[in-house]
Amino acid sequence: MIRPQLSADGLAVRLPLAEHVDPLLDELALAYAQDPDAVGRLLAAHAASVVALDHAMCSEDATDYGRAMRAAEADATREALLDDCPAAVAVDPLLAPDDAITLAGRITRAAAHIRHRTTPKGTAHQ
Repeated sequence: MIRPQLSADGLAVRLPLAEHVDPLLDELALAYAQDPDAVGRLLAAHAASVVALDHAMCSEDATDYGRAMRAAEADATREALLDDCPAAVAVDPLLAPDDAITLAGRITRAAAHIRHRTTPKGTAHQ
């Protein structure tokens, strides 16, 4: 379960997701060590797709269709990299209804704590 925390300055709610990403990076590193040529080609292809998507998103001349195509290409190369990584499932954890309600309650309590601490006295909450 994701455990919401207050940021160090106490002004935001932090959702620590590193514990979900760490195993994915570990598996990618192991895959690279086992077959650097194949994984290197996949990483280079994904990098090219990401650069093309970034360019399409920032370009005033790009069409919506072109942006959609670049996004699809980036998704495809990302999926190719993630195919052999069982830890990829942990990046987007699925929450049962009770767990989702619990998480929402924890986020709400943390945000309310911040709002209560940071609202100047005498002003109304909106």
